[in-house]
Amino acid sequence: MILSTGPGSTRLCRKVADALSLPEESVAAVASLFGNGATVPFIARYRKEATGSLDEVAIASVRDALIRIKQVDDRRSSILASLRERKVLTADLQNKLLSADTVAELEDIYLPYRPKRKTRASVARDRGLAPLAAVLRKQDVRLSPEAAALTFLTPDVPTTADALAGARDIIAEEISEDADLRGVIRGIYARSAHLSSAVIKGKAEDSSVYAGYFAWNELINRAASHRVLAVMRGEREGVLRLHLAPPEDTVLKELLPRVVTGNGPASSEVATAAADAYRRLIAPSLEREFFNTIKERADTEAILVFAENLRHLLLAAPAGEKRVLAIDPGYRTGCKFVCLDATGGVVESGVFYPETKRAQARETLIRLCKMHAIDIIAIGNGTAGRETERFVKSISFGRPLPVLLTSECGASVYSASAEARREFPDLDITLRGAVSIGRRVQDPLAELVKIDPKSLGVGQYQHDVDQNRLAAKLADVVEQTVNAVGVNLNTASPALLSYVSGIGPVLAEKIVAYRTEHGPFKNRRELLDVPGVGPKIFEQAAGFLRIRNGDNPLDLTGVHPERYPVVEQMAADLGVLPGRLVGGTELLKRIEPERYVSPDCGLVTITDILEELANPGRDIRVTGEEEYSFDPAVHAITDLAEGMVLPGIVTNVTAFGAFVDVGVHQDGLVHISELADRFVAHPSEIVTVGDRTRVVVLAVDISRSRISLSIKRAV
Repeated sequence: MILSTGPGSTRLCRKVADALSLPEESVAAVASLFGNGATVPFIARYRKEATGSLDEVAIASVRDALIRIKQVDDRRSSILASLRERKVLTADLQNKLLSADTVAELEDIYLPYRPKRKTRASVARDRGLAPLAAVLRKQDVRLSPEAAALTFLTPDVPTTADALAGARDIIAEEISEDADLRGVIRGIYARSAHLSSAVIKGKAEDSSVYAGYFAWNELINRAASHRVLAVMRGEREGVLRLHLAPPEDTVLKELLPRVVTGNGPASSEVATAAADAYRRLIAPSLEREFFNTIKERADTEAILVFAENLRHLLLAAPAGEKRVLAIDPGYRTGCKFVCLDATGGVVESGVFYPETKRAQARETLIRLCKMHAIDIIAIGNGTAGRETERFVKSISFGRPLPVLLTSECGASVYSASAEARREFPDLDITLRGAVSIGRRVQDPLAELVKIDPKSLGVGQYQHDVDQNRLAAKLADVVEQTVNAVGVNLNTASPALLSYVSGIGPVLAEKIVAYRTEHGPFKNRRELLDVPGVGPKIFEQAAGFLRIRNGDNPLDLTGVHPERYPVVEQMAADLGVLPGRLVGGTELLKRIEPERYVSPDCGLVTITDILEELANPGRDIRVTGEEEYSFDPAVHAITDLAEGMVLPGIVTNVTAFGAFVDVGVHQDGLVHISELADRFVAHPSEIVTVGDRTRVVVLAVDISRSRISLSIKRAV
């Protein structure tokens, strides 16, 4: 993405700075860096002095705002060009267009000049009624509209009623195209419009899921995003009919005094035309506009919830380099298993049958755990997961072995993907699913990046929102998370490498191919030998890549290669080799950061360098493989009863509450009102995806597979 840094960029940056309440110089620096091909993670991590230490969220917001404002400017340029070409651009019109800040304002100003299709007003003009409309708009109290209309009668306009009707059509269109009037009415819509829904006749019985919206009405500025998306889905499915408007009398009370200036017969004609302008022309247009506005707002909220859930999911604690026995449960059809070595490689795979060949299955698991020195047993939490867990826990392995129920959302998507076929061309598709389950215990981030985020089960109305915006936001989250954690250049898959700043899918494949042919990378500089990796890509990517046991100890840290000379100078001043500073806590205490500040390397950067040296290879995620168990007496929804207190895991957070897995293959809902004994603006204040909690069962509806839970009552 390249953003303009030309003459108009100063104005652009000022607008963004004002809109986001950020320093203009910081916004200008971000715009310049984007213009030079920098990425959000690179700017946030390695250009703090330039941006005033803006974080990834602020930098991405600047990027998005610059793009939005540029879109407004592009539309403005297009309109000006069209008006110039048709020779209708005046100085006053140009000034109005240059002063407009939104696309809606631009379109209002442009509306009277837009090339039109045939309308009732254009037909009336063709019949010569424009002068009559002009006379009526003067609203002379002495004027008789009928008498004035007599002079406009023609074969196409046979009566005075026809003439007056045509004149009113012209007046109505003129009123509807008045940018100031539309702005006033738009303000009324923003303050007072209601979104209402009603069930379509004959659809009530078969559409109980929308029962709460069969006669629903709410101010648009108070309607929660999930309710907006729900009723819009109901409309698409042919169940609901929607309407969006403020009370009509509220609009006419504002509109009529602005266009009706007298109280004579001519003013009555203008008032009739004004009411028609609103009902026939303005209201349908603004209804469409505000449907788009509230849909965009609802999309934004839903996408942000999805993005935050995804972030927490990707940052789940990795078990690390542990040997895992991963099981994709299928109690009656057999459990597929794979044994993974500490780097995720498959060392054995197969099937065992805990129901039909119980003794043999027990012997198989004991043998596998002993032969491959298994550290963890991971079981998918899908169908038969609890039963398989119970069977595995009944076995004595001679030593403690954590048994983890692991989310298998998206595992089937991965197993059928091109990535999985390339990794395991000779492995059965069901066994690839077991690999995904096991690897996401070892390193959730490295494995989950191979799966479309929309298949991970942490979204809210994800199929109803703008798919392009959703994909872009989720890609941002994955990119920022991957770069925040860092990537091992010698073990990362193409999927993981593709999210490293500056690399992308094509280069990721080339890097892995180079690594396969030439062996592990010995240092970061060797990355420049990969075809397609030039200085700019190296600059963007190098700091986020890690090399263990390489030529240069600094390659294990987040210190960017461009700052290696600073570290070398520090080491020289202490009389040691640079590698001694990596993890050298006592040596680092002797360094005075201010001594190494220079015009292109400020104190913030020096502080970051020292932090990286003190914690080489640090993983920002909390490492661990803590075992977790559901209530052993609860396996199906029929086992639940009101008042039960159960352990659970938060699987999804939405605007209206959180979904919690209590081990019955159907997540229960903790409504936002049941999260805490205080007002909660958003559930994310209380819970996040992956949280382990305790809940009380409030109600169980077996016929509809619905479970109502409470967290606040379990405390």
